[in-house]
This record gives sequence, structure tokens and C-alpha cells, in this order.
Amino acid sequence: MPPQSPPSSPPGSDVHAQRRTQGGARRASSLHVYLRRGSTRVAAWTLNISRGGLRVVVEDPLELEAVYSVLWDDDGSARDAKVVWVQDEPDGQVAGLQYLDAPSDIPPPMAPPRP
Repeated sequence: MPPQSPPSSPPGSDVHAQRRTQGGARRASSLHVYLRRGSTRVAAWTLNISRGGLRVVVEDPLELEAVYSVLWDDDGSARDAKVVWVQDEPDGQVAGLQYLDAPSDIPPPMAPPRP
């Protein structure tokens, strides 16, 4: 079984509003992006972004530690990013990617809702 994501945030913490020393503040986001690795292209939707990386939702699985080019729909630009954690979900994955050209810590996965 591949390594999974780090432990979830404590209950009640606001992951989106935290400020980190290297990656900067995270901003909630819902942009459509593509992740390209060789001839593979995976559709993704951002959950949040920062200067150091992004958290995405994908239906097709991503490979942990793999490097993908993040292709932005709005302006056609691309940035290379490494998958640093994945969280398997019933309908896909949530993943954290760290840009290779910017040092950062990556946001942990959001805590599951309490019943």
C-alpha cells in the first residue's frame, strides 16, 4: 500500500486561514487545472493554493512523489510540482503538490466531517 497523507488537522482548526512561514497564506480556490506527466493528462480541481503549492481533487489517481506539470486553464501557463501526499477518497483522491521552483510546506488534508 502506498504512503498516505499526514494526519488530519485537529477538529475545529481552519486549515484555509493558517499562515505558514515559507509557503504563505493559502487561498480557497476552485479552478480547473490539468496535471501532465509524459503523455498522461489528469483533470483536477483546486481546493486551495499558495505560493508554495496547491491542494487538488482528482478522479484519476496520482502517483506519490511523481512530478507533474500543472497547466492552468486561464492563461495557459504551467508550473512543475511534486505530489507530496495523497488521500484516497471513494470517488478519487485529494492530493497536495509542492511547486519545484518555490520552497514551501504543504497543507495537510482537511479533517473529515464529524458525524
